[in-house]
Amino acid sequence: MNQVKRIIVVCLLAVIAFAMGERVSLRAQIAELPESKRKVRVLARPQYPELAKKLNLSGVVKIEVAIGTDGKVKRAHIVGGHPVLAAEAERAAMQSEFEPGPKETSEVIEFKFSPQ
Repeated sequence: MNQVKRIIVVCLLAVIAFAMGERVSLRAQIAELPESKRKVRVLARPQYPELAKKLNLSGVVKIEVAIGTDGKVKRAHIVGGHPVLAAEAERAAMQSEFEPGPKETSEVIEFKFSPQ
């Protein structure tokens, strides 16, 4: 029963996003760092959740990350994007790695999801 409620909630969110004019798709193509201060060493690619495939979702998910002096992502916070896609984008952001720096910094990563 919990699974059914979760699917209904996600479907409602998808309908609302569609009504707001957002486009959605199935495949993470690119992750971008707008005006990045730290160079990226490894930018992980998010996986598509099964539910996103069934709903044919696409869009952009923005994740703000805190990067330690060693270049590893310490924390990630979802800034915007479809909830079904956001969890996978957040996971990918946590697996990303940047160049080391003199102090902890923050960056915003944009993961683009589009059709295959």
